[in-house]
Amino acid sequence: MEIICESCQSRFRIGDEKLPKDKTAFLKCPKCQNRISVPPLDKDPDGSGQPDVDEDFFSFDEDEGDGYDASDKPFDFVEEEGKTALLCEPDPMITKAITPVLDVLEYHITEVKNSREALKTMRYHSYDLIVVNEYFDAKNPDANGVLIYLERLHMSVRRNIFVTLITRRFRTMDNMAAFQKSVNMIVNVDNIADFDKILRRGMADFGIFYQAYKDCLD
Repeated sequence: MEIICESCQSRFRIGDEKLPKDKTAFLKCPKCQNRISVPPLDKDPDGSGQPDVDEDFFSFDEDEGDGYDASDKPFDFVEEEGKTALLCEPDPMITKAITPVLDVLEYHITEVKNSREALKTMRYHSYDLIVVNEYFDAKNPDANGVLIYLERLHMSVRRNIFVTLITRRFRTMDNMAAFQKSVNMIVNVDNIADFDKILRRGMADFGIFYQAYKDCLD
């Protein structure tokens, strides 16, 4: 089913099997956080479509939109110009190398343990930077739930997020591999010691590219 947010007009898809058949479902728009109500399905799904993300990524609770949990909304206190980063990395040694770099660059960091927790935080906040290991909560790197979710974001949201993929399969700064994986930058694990220099270079290129893009829109 295609869902359209009445507030910002963003469009996204959810497999029919994720929606209850006998009651209204409630979810939040990943872009503007508007609460969206989805009426009950009139009939059973035919099973022909594929869900956009893993089944664990969406859960619907009629009362979920009204509650407040500070752990779910970690950046309510961050000023508008504050930068935020989501770190999806299962290896503590790699995390130890990346975290100080993000601290120096003045990012407010969220570390998550699995894909479900990652989506839960992304429901409430649009991150400036997302660093994700291709094997984060996934045995198959081509079925990484976080990357699938990001790939299906509306472009008006996705273009404002700098996604860095940590991998052993591709070389650092491989632009073709980055394009294929729908990320902004590739960092090979063997180069993680130089993460600071690599990230600064990648984000500088990203800023130049999108500045030219935004100038064309004006």
